[in-house]
Amino acid sequence: MRAVLVVNPSATTTRPRTRDVLCRALGSETKLEIAETRHRGHAAALARRSADDGVDVLAVLGGDGTVNEVVNGLLRDGRGADDLPSLAVIPGGSTNVFARALGLPNDPVEATGAVLEGLRTGRRRRIGLGKADSRYFTFCAGLGIDAEIVRAADARRSTGIRASNSMHTRTAFRYFFTASDRRHPPLSLARPGHRTVRGLFCAFVQNTAPWTYAGNRQLNPSPEASFDTGLDLFALRTMRTTSAADQLVRVLGKGRRPPGGRGALVLHDLDEFTVLATRLLPCQVDGEYLGEQEQVNFRSAPDALDVVL
Repeated sequence: MRAVLVVNPSATTTRPRTRDVLCRALGSETKLEIAETRHRGHAAALARRSADDGVDVLAVLGGDGTVNEVVNGLLRDGRGADDLPSLAVIPGGSTNVFARALGLPNDPVEATGAVLEGLRTGRRRRIGLGKADSRYFTFCAGLGIDAEIVRAADARRSTGIRASNSMHTRTAFRYFFTASDRRHPPLSLARPGHRTVRGLFCAFVQNTAPWTYAGNRQLNPSPEASFDTGLDLFALRTMRTTSAADQLVRVLGKGRRPPGGRGALVLHDLDEFTVLATRLLPCQVDGEYLGEQEQVNFRSAPDALDVVL
């Protein structure tokens, strides 16, 4: 079995000694080639090359951003899952939402053990993805406050400081109380065959649950989201402090009520929809900042990839 391991040497929790152990373990079961990323976009190029070369398994050691690049590199030419390498994910980032959503351990050594067992037994899972305009995502996307947090994290990393959960929390509170226009909702939702829904403040799109993690605590605006269904949408109808706090309690799973009610719009298993904004808003996919947008079309991409589990 031919395999390529794409390694992000700058990933948050990747250490040279750990990486060497994982490479030896994977090399014992496959004919392994190791490829390190050197710059943003390199992982996508390595994935395209691997698909063109006909490798059997493309493994990724890195965070969600590296995984997202690899997925987009694989699917760039419109090929289906039957014509692509199987994807194996070994968590090496700070959060690793995609790997954890697949049920893999968050420890890279334990996750490698699970991947090796999947390789030996031939165990695969075919999963669906989401698409924001032309960019695929594995677990989440959004416009508004979540993307603002991602942008702040990127700016912090550019100065050489690693992002942390506490930094994300501080940014969220600062954006909510000082940076947001809490009176004039900028977003509308358009769906084929439905009336346009106006008066929305932010849009969280999920392809699986959870949306993300705060440490080990799941944040779950759309708990029914799944790799086996379409996309789920959570959008705030109000930014009043009491209502937003109520939704936060629900998202954290601390209350008896699921997210939704009068303060939010929650939709499940959508094939396609478009979010429109009255002003430029930050957009993110899988925790990667894409810039500011006024309109994003979201689509479900079912049965897109085979994943080693």
